[in-house]
Amino acid sequence: MRTVLFTLLLTTAAPVFAQDHAGHAEHEPATKSAETDCEQEAERHRAMGHPVPEGQCEPEGPAGMDHGARDHSPMDHGQMEGMDHSQMDHSQIEGVDHSQMGHGAMEQPGAAEIPFSPPPSEAGSGPPRAADAIWGADAMRASRDGLPSELGDTLYYWVQGDRVEYRAREGEDGYLWDVQGYYGGDLDKFWFKSEGEGSFGEEIESAEVQALYSRAIAPFFDLQAGIRQDLAPMGRTHAVVGIQGLAPYLFEVDAAAFLSDKGNLTARIEAELDQRITQRLILQPRVEASFSAQDVPELGIGAGLDAIEAGLRLRYHFAREFAPYIGIDQEWRIGQSADYARAEDEDPSVTNYLAGIRFWF
Repeated sequence: MRTVLFTLLLTTAAPVFAQDHAGHAEHEPATKSAETDCEQEAERHRAMGHPVPEGQCEPEGPAGMDHGARDHSPMDHGQMEGMDHSQMDHSQIEGVDHSQMGHGAMEQPGAAEIPFSPPPSEAGSGPPRAADAIWGADAMRASRDGLPSELGDTLYYWVQGDRVEYRAREGEDGYLWDVQGYYGGDLDKFWFKSEGEGSFGEEIESAEVQALYSRAIAPFFDLQAGIRQDLAPMGRTHAVVGIQGLAPYLFEVDAAAFLSDKGNLTARIEAELDQRITQRLILQPRVEASFSAQDVPELGIGAGLDAIEAGLRLRYHFAREFAPYIGIDQEWRIGQSADYARAEDEDPSVTNYLAGIRFWF
């Protein structure tokens, strides 16, 4: 019996709950009328002793929503007829699936990873002198003729005083110079070099000048060939073949073999490395070794390893082109060369305390 009555109650209220949202202007009176009819029907059933569920006549929708307090007048409900808001998926507005949107993918322009793959096979496969097809060969000739001089045929000159120094040592102080430079382009250059040393108040111990043709054989190395002229202790001329450049780990290397007009074959190799303490303060270790294929008694040179020189120089660049330095240098005469030095009443091992300048222009 209760089931029949409850069904009757729902049937009576159903037309009221099924009213369409044709317009919110009519929504408030219709809602109040439906609530009144439902309450009247529920009261009638209570008078008959039939139980009525609590909240049966409360309006559907979010709890506590007062439609009468909302101003729906700006909304054009005439265009919203037939629209089922309850089935609308707002995440799909304008075709955008916000639930699938990864905000991590919203990166700044240009933040994409730079590819390191080789260029495509078609790169550089175009016809040579393609501009001629557009502008004509005559119009492009002047630009083409000027290209080598602008990009690869420029001539440079450079001069560096690598070591120009005062040498304080036991007994007799001395001096040393080591100057070199070149003139030429990227591939072909004319090199000149000069170095020598001596003691104050005495004759120059050694002095030489080199004139070399240099050809680039690798990105950081030049092959050099030319002549060397000794000015002291005696005049001799040498044919020179050598190599100069920047070795791995930034070692500056200068190696050469010399064949004198007397038939004596000697060689010399120098290596130095700039260790930056700061951008201006630089520590430079340097080593030099000389060799000879035979004894040359008149020059005090013994066969094999003739001499070794190693030193440290600490320089400060007031400007990139000018840097004074201080340092220490040790010389050793080896083997037969040491015997020649002793015979001349000279010490085969000498320590030098240095002060000098390094410059270039």
